[in-house]
Amino acid sequence: MGFLELFLVSVGLAMDAFAVSICGSMALAPDDRFKGAMRFGIWFGVFQALMPLLGYLGAVSFQTYIVDYDHWIAFALLAYLGWDMISEAKEACDIRKSYTNKEMLVLAIATSIDALAVGVSFAFLQTNIWLAITMIGIVTLAISTFGGTMGFKLGSAVGKNANICGGLVLICIGVKILLEHTGFL
Repeated sequence: MGFLELFLVSVGLAMDAFAVSICGSMALAPDDRFKGAMRFGIWFGVFQALMPLLGYLGAVSFQTYIVDYDHWIAFALLAYLGWDMISEAKEACDIRKSYTNKEMLVLAIATSIDALAVGVSFAFLQTNIWLAITMIGIVTLAISTFGGTMGFKLGSAVGKNANICGGLVLICIGVKILLEHTGFL
C-alpha cells in the first residue's frame, strides 16, 4: 500500500473521531477549550494507531470475530454514550470542566473499532505497519483536535442543547456504522 493510499485510509478512519470531537467539545468551558481539543486529539490519535497494530498482530486468530462483530460493538458503545449524554442533558448542559478518563476511553474505543479490522487487512496486504500506524495516529490527532476546536464554536451557537445534539449525533454515527456493515447503506 502506497503513501497516498495510507493517507486516505488515515483520513477515512479519523472521520468518526472528528465527528465525536465536535460533539464532545460543544459543552466544554471556554478556558478549557484548547486543552479539551488536544485531549480528544491525543486519546483518539493513540487509539486509532493502537487498534490497527492490534489487528495486525492478531490477524489470523481474530479476523473472523472482528469482521463479524466490529459494527455491533461500535454501535453499542456509541449508542450508550449518546443516550447517557441525552439523559444527563439537564445537568450536563451546563459547562463541563472535562470528560472523565472512563468516558474518553469508551469514546476512543468506539471510534477506533474499525481501525482494528483495517489492521487485519494490513497484515494480508503486507503493509508497513509502523508507517501505517504512525500516519493514522498523526492524522487522527490533527483532525480530532481540529474537530474539538470546531465544537467549541458550535457549542456557543447551540447553547444548552449541546449535549442533546451531541448525544443524538453519537447515536446516529453508531446507527450509520451498523447500517453500513450490515449492508443497508
